[in-house]
Amino acid sequence: MSNRVWIKNTQKKIKIPAGIRILVRRSCNAVLTNENITRPCEISVTFVDNRQIAQLNGQFRNKPVETDVLSFPLGENGQYDTNPETGAMLLGDIVISLEKAQRQSELYGHSLQREVAFLTVHSMYHLLGYDHENGGIEALRMREKEEQALVKLGLPRTASYGVIEDD
Repeated sequence: MSNRVWIKNTQKKIKIPAGIRILVRRSCNAVLTNENITRPCEISVTFVDNRQIAQLNGQFRNKPVETDVLSFPLGENGQYDTNPETGAMLLGDIVISLEKAQRQSELYGHSLQREVAFLTVHSMYHLLGYDHENGGIEALRMREKEEQALVKLGLPRTASYGVIEDD
């Protein structure tokens, strides 16, 4: 299976760490593998700054504030358009604020790479129709699937969050 992940950087505030593009592609592929999607897929990932993501959030969600990631699925009810040249399913677009991701990685005490991998995995599940907005079992299911993908990537939650042990 040959998935295409198109990656674009439109921000200048955060230097893109070495290996981040490979990690984003691996994150997309980990989700597709978890979901047993065998058809080739195309995904677009764009790195932006806080101003750009706030503008997009206002334009498309009527929430003109910065957020960490936005997902723009192209499919509906499991049906996706197909690239006529390649036969690949067009899953949609992921937009990540590297500025916000950097801040969150510092807040949570893990690397920017781990944060970008999480945001990519999270957004991929949105592109595939998963949602957590209403909470409950659906949100729990999405979190479990995200964790499975992160474990595949060698970035489980336990590897990035400190554990305090009682004496």
